[in-house]
Amino acid sequence: MGRPVFRFAPSPNGELHLGHALSALIGFEMARRLGGRFLLRIEDIDLARTRSEYVDAIFEDLAWLGLEWEEPVLRQSEHFADYQTAADRLQSLGLLYPCPMTRADLAALATAQHGVVDPDGALRVSRRSAFHFQEEWARRIERGEPYALRLDMERALALAREMAGDAALTFTEFGLDGRAVRQVRTQPERWGDVVIVRKDIPASYHLAVVIDDARQGVSHVTRGLDLLAATDVHRLLQVLLGLPEPLYHHHRLITDANGRKLSKSARDISLRALRAAGVTRQEIRRLIGLN
Repeated sequence: MGRPVFRFAPSPNGELHLGHALSALIGFEMARRLGGRFLLRIEDIDLARTRSEYVDAIFEDLAWLGLEWEEPVLRQSEHFADYQTAADRLQSLGLLYPCPMTRADLAALATAQHGVVDPDGALRVSRRSAFHFQEEWARRIERGEPYALRLDMERALALAREMAGDAALTFTEFGLDGRAVRQVRTQPERWGDVVIVRKDIPASYHLAVVIDDARQGVSHVTRGLDLLAATDVHRLLQVLLGLPEPLYHHHRLITDANGRKLSKSARDISLRALRAAGVTRQEIRRLIGLN
């Protein structure tokens, strides 16, 4: 099967923090231990939130931590046409439908279906649950209002099972030694009809990540436990688009004193700030629990 391929794929919408350091170091050191390759990918499809200074900071922080990666670095913003091709394929299979939902629509739907949410805590939307909105949606689309494209989960699951059987909707979790530890059955239905193409961007995280992992030959995906449930959607898209199945390792998260996951949006202390305060990379390893 060749050398294993690992990747670290941050979004340049803020500065990296200790959680990113853990994720990057786990992937990098596993790649070295297993004689594999290590790639860096910049996930910058959200152009409104991307900043060039954050891209520069990613390179600086990772180099300071002692990481090395192959060049050139893939930037998702340069591959929108590829994501569009994949979305077109899903649409040709009858699996996508336009959705011009607004925040007001979401609030009304939340009341109607008693606030059923997906694993990320967002309202779970489906064609069935939003049936009463669809005539109004059609009128808005005719007026030229922007819309997203959602995956018809019911149809997608039926087609995936027809194409590859239930056994394909699983993934293999591997341990820090690179060996498979368990087979996990996915539950894509708990996500409802996920957005595949956003209103403002010709892709979504779910679509872009599976296309790029396949494009780069990523064989081992290492990422935090907060993305464990997202693997449901990723495996489904891989089956539908005929993409290879990587192995997955979902590692522990770095949390604050209250058990909250560190995040850029909460402006948790960044690696750059720690470095400026005189913290060494050896101390960073201690802070994140790596020997």
